[in-house]
Amino acid sequence: MRVDGAPGWVLHARPYRETSLLVECFTRDHGRLGLVARGVRRERPRFARALLQPLTPLELGWVGQGELATLAAIEAAGQPLAPGGEARLCALYVNELVLRLTPRLDAQPDLYAAYVDTLERLASNRSHAWTLRRFERDLLGQTGYGLVLDVDADSGEPLVADGEYSYVPEHGVIAWNGKAGTLCLSGSTLIALADDVEPAARDLVALKRLMRALISHQLGGASLRSWGLVGTRANEPQS
Repeated sequence: MRVDGAPGWVLHARPYRETSLLVECFTRDHGRLGLVARGVRRERPRFARALLQPLTPLELGWVGQGELATLAAIEAAGQPLAPGGEARLCALYVNELVLRLTPRLDAQPDLYAAYVDTLERLASNRSHAWTLRRFERDLLGQTGYGLVLDVDADSGEPLVADGEYSYVPEHGVIAWNGKAGTLCLSGSTLIALADDVEPAARDLVALKRLMRALISHQLGGASLRSWGLVGTRANEPQS
């Protein structure tokens, strides 16, 4: 099978055998897939190495079937996004999320659109923390773990803005039991995330803890490498 002109982005690339790269890509019409870029580590490679880096919109071509095909063509489809500092770390975190939480060869055009929008927001220095929370929410929803954030899972009643709640994986929002160490979130915070309305800065901190707990649950208790990098600088926002 041959595919030509597929819109996509590089998520990650690593050395493969002596002269090649294994490139993980996220495409609009084919989902996530691995491509072998043969010979690109030679002195005169067939493809420009600069195009095999994250944060450049691409048109990709490949041959082969299954989860690992061979890169046959690659062209830039626009200017590279160039977020710096914390924004770049956030963009690489988004790439790691897609890499770890999406299955291969499962086209998800809505998630792809959310991914592109997220990178563009980061490149334009929109709120890093809120941009990431939105994408985490959308990613979980598109991969089969949609969050019901505005209804009490036990009572079925709508959340109360000034109420105190917890979120239980695989169950949903419940009234906070006051137990030490249990994350407490206000109803207004959860409703804001459900309604796609940016909450106050203090509420974004609580949402960060919630989303990391839910993502870790999806990963079987594992963490992401990016969590040790994003939001660690004292003079930058805790994303």
